Amino acid sequence: MKKITAYIALIFLTGWLGLASCTGHFESYNTDGTGFPDDLKEQEFNKYGLPLKVVQQGIYFNYDWGGGKNWTFQVMQNLGADMFAGYFHDFSPYIEGRGNTIYNMQDGWNGAFWENTYGYILPEILKSEELTEKKYASFFGIARILKVETMHRVSDLYGPIIYTQFGSKTGSMPDTQAEAYRVFFKDLDIGIEKIREYQEENPKVENFAKFDFLMPKTKRTYDEWIRFANSLRLRLAVRIAMADPQLAASQAHKALADRGGLLENDDDIVAVSTAGSGYNNPLGEISVAWGSAIMNANLESYMGGYEDPRLSHYFKKALGGKGEEIVRVGGTFKGMRQGTGFNHKNYSEHSKSTITQSTDAVLMTAAEVWFLRAEAALRKWSAEDVQGCYENGVRASFAQWSAGDVMPYLNSIRTPKEYRDAFNATFDAQAMSRITPAWDETATNEEKLERIITQKWIACYPEGCEAWAEQRRTGYPRLFPVLVNASQGTVDTNLGPRRLNFMVGIKAANPQQYTALVNALGGSDHCGTRLWWDTGRNF
Repeated sequence: MKKITAYIALIFLTGWLGLASCTGHFESYNTDGTGFPDDLKEQEFNKYGLPLKVVQQGIYFNYDWGGGKNWTFQVMQNLGADMFAGYFHDFSPYIEGRGNTIYNMQDGWNGAFWENTYGYILPEILKSEELTEKKYASFFGIARILKVETMHRVSDLYGPIIYTQFGSKTGSMPDTQAEAYRVFFKDLDIGIEKIREYQEENPKVENFAKFDFLMPKTKRTYDEWIRFANSLRLRLAVRIAMADPQLAASQAHKALADRGGLLENDDDIVAVSTAGSGYNNPLGEISVAWGSAIMNANLESYMGGYEDPRLSHYFKKALGGKGEEIVRVGGTFKGMRQGTGFNHKNYSEHSKSTITQSTDAVLMTAAEVWFLRAEAALRKWSAEDVQGCYENGVRASFAQWSAGDVMPYLNSIRTPKEYRDAFNATFDAQAMSRITPAWDETATNEEKLERIITQKWIACYPEGCEAWAEQRRTGYPRLFPVLVNASQGTVDTNLGPRRLNFMVGIKAANPQQYTALVNALGGSDHCGTRLWWDTGRNF
């Protein structure tokens, strides 16, 4: 949290006026010299591969664009999606406890994901596409896959995005989320097609491997990128299951049937590597250096109730010793409840994340894909066994975290536990769910989905963007409601935020574009407006 104070001051003192001049003019982005020099780019494919290295580290944002690292990620993701997903909380009461935690939504924080993706990452993708489209099909294909992985996260936070017209000299108008998703699928088609085109002409040549730090070290191959693209297609298909059932089913079928396969082995983990890449995990800095990545009460309730052996791999035991404790904290796994409006730092010795600066930043795992397959089978999109896919997902997650024997857990009928606050009994809460890890074939489809998504949520830790998207889509896991709601009626207490508001600088810099974005959203530009895929129904 070294730089957050200064950042907040900038937001409030300037109202983003210093940023607004570039916000609405995407053609002029990335002209500050932060890219790579041309002479370096010309060496051994560097011209084509180095922009994609920027993109890879920019997905899970830690790109040093001149203002330092780590704090950027905090305002982009950790004070938003990571908290709303029920993963983390910060012990520091920003704005005297009246920030995002109680839905007094901070425009500067909420617009940061938009600003930094459009300001620094998407221009590198565009540049890469222009450089490689006619010369290097495989690099072009990877650029398209990375474009989808990057931009679906933006869309899942805001809704409409500037996508098909990004960089257009005619106005850069937005796509609705429905339009964007249809293009995502087409772009994945192109990405896979271009990689295969190159493979046919250049068998066994892996010339992207030197620039690749997303795929596992032993699997930096074009085949693995195809498996990732298929898995990403399945993720997006499941996301729109209720918004466009026909398209969802057809894209799921395509992902499951493709000869390239899916991520399914325990070591099929797509993550931004910290080994030799120059990348440091920003969540690790927040956790280790700042001590600010505190366990959310929701994880304490679910994983503590389940006696989940992964909990000790996710978090350290609390130290305690702060404030007048009414519940023993030291030596326990202790989390913080969101939305209490606290204004002290007594929670600073609660359980902190085990993630460090050298921990790879995970974007997709085989565990997630098995849970996607479980839901696809539940929806009759495949003939796979729902229970089998579900249990494979739990097994893969246990393997990923070296959590030991999975069988006792898969047979467990334990349920989430109540939450007891360390300092204020009025913050206590009963468990929100009675769902167990053990599969129940007699359960309803709704109950089966809750079981799948709850375990998927646990397995996706610590990637809050994906976890929050799925929680909003399905309503699972059931999260503790906030006790203080300062949204002025825009956010439903029981539902929580449904999106982030657009970057406020666009209003002044490009009012036409802002109006088009709001029209494409189809509702008010606040955090209570549902996204297209957020239908409020699961079947």
